[in-house]
This record gives sequence, C-alpha cells and structure tokens, in this order.
Amino acid sequence: MLTYAGNLANLKELENHPTYKFIQGNICNRELVQHIFETYDIRGVIHFAAESHVDNSIANPEAFILTNSNGTFTLLDVAKRYWMLEPFTYKKGYESCRFHHISTDEVYGTLGETGLFMETTPYAPNSPYSASKAASDMIVRSYHHTYGLDVVTTNCSNNYGQKQHDEKLIPTIIRKAIRQQPIPIYGDGKNVRDWLYVLDHCKGIDLVYHTGKNGETYNIGGRNERNNLYIVDTICTILDTKKPLPNGQSYKQFITFVKDRAGHDRRYAIDATKIETELGWKADENFETGIEKTIAWYLEKYQ
Repeated sequence: MLTYAGNLANLKELENHPTYKFIQGNICNRELVQHIFETYDIRGVIHFAAESHVDNSIANPEAFILTNSNGTFTLLDVAKRYWMLEPFTYKKGYESCRFHHISTDEVYGTLGETGLFMETTPYAPNSPYSASKAASDMIVRSYHHTYGLDVVTTNCSNNYGQKQHDEKLIPTIIRKAIRQQPIPIYGDGKNVRDWLYVLDHCKGIDLVYHTGKNGETYNIGGRNERNNLYIVDTICTILDTKKPLPNGQSYKQFITFVKDRAGHDRRYAIDATKIETELGWKADENFETGIEKTIAWYLEKYQ
C-alpha cells in the first residue's frame, strides 16, 4: 500500500529496469498477494512493508496492528502455501525460496546506561509500533518452527540517510533549521539511539538474504550511539558552515525542547557481533561521515 510515507520518486532510477514492477495494493489483501505470487512466480520475499512512525502508532495503533502483524501473516501464509507441499516439504524447484523479514531494535524495549541488544535479548516492546513488530517477528518464527519455512529476520537500529521521510528526526532538524523555524527536540534530548546509515543497512539485508542461516535472526547496528542533543548540535554546526545564516548566527538558536513522547524509550544500542563475525558485514559509514552525505542530499532537496 502506497501510504503517505511512500514516494515513487524514490524509485525513479529503477523505472525502466526489466526486473522491476510496481504494484499498488494492500499486503492484508490475500487475493492480491496470491495473484502476485502466481502471476510473477515469486521465489523470494524481502518484507519491508510496515507502518513505522512511533508517534503515529500512539495516535492510531490499529493501523500498525493491521499492517505490521496481520499483513506479515498474510505474506507469510501465501508464501508458505505457494512454495510448500506440506510442513517441511518444499515443492520441486522451490527448495531455495526464502522469506526475509525486516524488523527493528525497538522490539527489545529500552536499555539503561550500559548494555547492548543481542539476538538473545528478551522482547519487551513499549510502544504500539514496537509491539506490532514484535508480534510479526514471532509469527515469522512460528512459520519456521511449525512449517519449516526458510526464514531469516534482521533487527536494525535507527536508519538515516537519503530519501527518508520528512517526519523523521534528522530530516526534520535539517528542514526546520534552514527554514529558520523551531527545531523540536523531545524532553531533555538525552535519549540515545544507535544510528545506521541506510546503505550500510541495505548491504546487511542483501548479505543476510543470500547467506544468512535458515531460521536465524541477525541484528544490524552501526555502533554509532548518539543522543539527540549530539545529533541536533552536529547538524547545526555543519549547516553553519555549508549554509551560513545571513546574520552570522548559529542554527542552534532554533533548538526548542518540547514535551516528551509518551513511553519514550531512553536508549537503544545493538551488538552487531553476530552478523560481523558470521557473515562478514561491517558498516562503512560512521555517523560523522554519513551525516555529511545526508545533509548534502537534503540541502539539495529542500532548496
């Protein structure tokens, strides 16, 4: 389903690729999903589709349960029925079919000042968004253990980079700053996230889909823990150089603290040792190199 957060312009460079086909529909629509599998003989699924903005999940949780939980079930069940004859028996020629489920580190809840999320960390989701993703993770797990479906799951940390929706933190900071509007920062700004550059995440997904072990989960994190104060300070400092204000003042003057988000988790941080050691993945960007590329892209977009 092409929601408000989807933008076909982001796929413009693929428009004429022979293996690309865009179909607008709802992943909860079983008839449509079945039709797609049968028409295009789908042999693999990399399942990104999700409602993902936490604020929206607080205001309207039902949409998150429907898409993230029910939609994942529909995709899984159609894939299982199309690829398999019976539990643990694939149809001839479909033995290599795989379902890759994309999830989030938010399913693990929140951390204190120390510690890292590992693949073995117990689930403790604290928002309707993370709860809906936790449910989908468990559904994927059940289809592996009950039916023998070849599945892999990846749980990533906070993504940033080109083409992200305007509502997300980093695009919001850049947009508000260059428009000389208040830059909203929740609470005291000390909430910590592990930031992962989008291309590093995509490389990790490609690696897990092709080489990950059947039934396994892999956490993908950038090892870039930064709090929101650092994020906004860094972005404003770079903008002061790249697009200085006419009066010579800093964009930091627009930083504004607002009422904290309900149930706002304090800290996320991923231990990416498993994907690094078992599959050989590593993040090419640290936050300081990735944010430079990100700001350059958004400055061009917003200008």
